[in-house]
Amino acid sequence: MSLTTPLQDECIFQTPLEIISKLLEARLINLHREQTPEMRANNKALNEEIIAILSPLLERANPTQDICNFLSQHCRLNPRSMVVRDHYSEITQRILKHNMDFSKYPKMRVLVQDYVLALNSQNDGTNLVKQFIKCITIVHGFSSTCPHPRVLLNITSLCLAALSTLFEERRTDLNSDIEANISERSIIEDDSLHEDWRPGLAQILQPIPFPDIALTIPEFTSREKSFKSVIRNICSDNRCEVHLTLLGDREEKENWLQIFCPGSIACDDEGDIWSFILKNLIGCCCRRKAFLMSLNKSLGPCMLRALRDDDTCQQILCAMIELNVVESVDMQQQIITTLQSTQTGKSHYHDLCQRQLHLKELQQKGGPRKLTLPSRSTDADVTKLLSCGSFGNLECLSLAFTQVTSACAEHLIKLPSLRYLNLWSTQFGDIGLQLISEHLHRLQVLNLCETPVTDKGLKYLTAMKNLRKLNLNSTRLSTQTFEDLKLKLPALQEIDIRYTDAW
Repeated sequence: MSLTTPLQDECIFQTPLEIISKLLEARLINLHREQTPEMRANNKALNEEIIAILSPLLERANPTQDICNFLSQHCRLNPRSMVVRDHYSEITQRILKHNMDFSKYPKMRVLVQDYVLALNSQNDGTNLVKQFIKCITIVHGFSSTCPHPRVLLNITSLCLAALSTLFEERRTDLNSDIEANISERSIIEDDSLHEDWRPGLAQILQPIPFPDIALTIPEFTSREKSFKSVIRNICSDNRCEVHLTLLGDREEKENWLQIFCPGSIACDDEGDIWSFILKNLIGCCCRRKAFLMSLNKSLGPCMLRALRDDDTCQQILCAMIELNVVESVDMQQQIITTLQSTQTGKSHYHDLCQRQLHLKELQQKGGPRKLTLPSRSTDADVTKLLSCGSFGNLECLSLAFTQVTSACAEHLIKLPSLRYLNLWSTQFGDIGLQLISEHLHRLQVLNLCETPVTDKGLKYLTAMKNLRKLNLNSTRLSTQTFEDLKLKLPALQEIDIRYTDAW
């Protein structure tokens, strides 16, 4: 009746399940008693018949706790049973798509976990697990959005729970156990391939939800086709909110960059994946002094990699010298010696010396005090203009109503005397704001009216202690950030917050 009635209500499917659940409760008690082989065979056949009857209902409603116990027990005792192959897939798929909280319904998580282990125990177990996950994720491709937002959280929590249980038990041969539980790792690896799932997965993994013992096992963390592939996929994502999760959520907490640093417990490749992460971070949103200062602890491995012709580490060492990140004169000399030990290092150091010479000449030669670019100017125009003249005396620069973006910040920070900067109605965003706030400490007037800056970038303005006038009209400024700016900018005399949330 439940399956054929045209009525649509949750109780239509849930009520029969509750009735069956009470019957199964008594059956589960009897199944724990000592049985003869003939009784076990009869019970298996009857259990399979019950599951076949239950499965259409469970495709439309979640199983009760007793039903979960019944299905899990049969799955553990008979992992190769045809009924497990034929009927469990739809049941577990619905749980992953519609369950809202495994902490309230832990038996459902155990059921899905037992089903994955049963699939993994088959002759072609790894491919069967991947096919099961593909059935859930087939609704979206590599770049489209999944219509079931709970699937990622449920799958990830399922895998993390299984792996945590394994490590907590501290079995005698963890290496072989990790190899046996490759399904959980491969599931997380497949999750990291989807663009719409990657931000959520990166946030879940940011606090490193594994004990130290897990990070010491090469089969789990370091080898290719293991957890290293997940980190590589997160690092390769061009969205800052994704790859920045590799730096951790708090400074005092260990992060994935440190985990793969040469000499760390998870590094078995002489720092190749570590250098890969550095390259992507430096090339995108971490070209700033604060990030370079955090690398002081890894200066030794960085110099060793630079000595072995690692281009990324050579560029980092040059940037550390240029921004005066390394205070020790002896260490500065050691870095210079390291750079001059290879041809590529010499080239990077030569470019650094030329840049520093250019800056000194820029300050000496002078140039105009005020400069206004035409309204249709682009980043390329700014680059061309500032690279061909002397602007050591430039105090006022207006880029208002131009088409410049954060990319021009690299050239703005080379203007040592700049005190007034007008970016009204440009596409100058958070990344550029972060960069100029760390270099243009003499800036007194800044106009960001009608720019796409947000709280994420505006918080860096607290480093510009000489700011006297600030225009944040029509930006995404919040009340909390506004209060922080007033508190931490002692010289601030005038601030425009019209048409913002703080207005």
